[in-house]
Amino acid sequence: MKATLIEVAPRDGFQPIGPFIPTDDKVAFVEAAHAAGLRRIEIGSFVNPKAVPQLRDTAEVLRRTAHLPGLDAQILVPNPRGVALALEAGARHLVYVISASDAHNRSNVRRDTADSTREYGEVMAGLPAGIRVRLNLATTFDCPFDGRMDQALVLDRLARMLEHRADVEVGLCDTTGRADPDHVAALSAECLRRFGASGGEGGTRFVFHGHDTYGLGLANVAAAWHAGITGFDAAFGGLGGCPFAPGATGNTATEDVVWMLHRMGVETGVDLDALVRLAARAAALPGASPGGRVRAAMTGACAA
Repeated sequence: MKATLIEVAPRDGFQPIGPFIPTDDKVAFVEAAHAAGLRRIEIGSFVNPKAVPQLRDTAEVLRRTAHLPGLDAQILVPNPRGVALALEAGARHLVYVISASDAHNRSNVRRDTADSTREYGEVMAGLPAGIRVRLNLATTFDCPFDGRMDQALVLDRLARMLEHRADVEVGLCDTTGRADPDHVAALSAECLRRFGASGGEGGTRFVFHGHDTYGLGLANVAAAWHAGITGFDAAFGGLGGCPFAPGATGNTATEDVVWMLHRMGVETGVDLDALVRLAARAAALPGASPGGRVRAAMTGACAA
């Protein structure tokens, strides 16, 4: 059994940190994550720098990490302008985000989900050949404004998005961290049944993106795994938090997910000791709000 870890700290983990992290340090973090065995790394985003000033150097980070062998550098984009900037910078793997919730989508990109879906379709039609796409479905389980999402509504909106391009990877995102294992298992299983198979050919692939706001991050990863999903977003040091989802705190810590999966007999290709050292460095960043348990357990540090 094997799982794929997708490291999102350089984007999702760094974006809420106020003090600017020097570009040299960001590059060093990506290099260290790569050295620990992580190959899929979300290194930044092309969003309005006034909204997310921390990631204004994404193009430079992308350029300076391009030499890493086997690195699959993902870039988050919320709109056609972001897509154009990412392609201009040389990105080959785009993460396009749309919220299942109208209220969160308006907070995030100032338009409702239907408008974003139409815009997404136009972008997909105009993409150059060879560009890989991941579709992040934000607020899949819960919205910070509307509460628990209706599963039928989420599935219907996802189906409309997949009409524009089926050969994508879909991130089922617990944006607020308020999902519970039963909800994650049920929706994950239904997505796999209706739209494809995780890691399979000829269907839509799915990954799970969770936050640990209420301490259910690992439980939700386990629920998604047992439902058949084999790809998981996580952030070293448990860094993160969505600026557009009030109350949402850090991502599930990569080192926690790796430790749990290894105990379950699941291969990840990640060196846990090296990852814990990296997580300790990330936890010490000025302005960071780290989380997770494994870092503290393996180093004797106080879990922040």
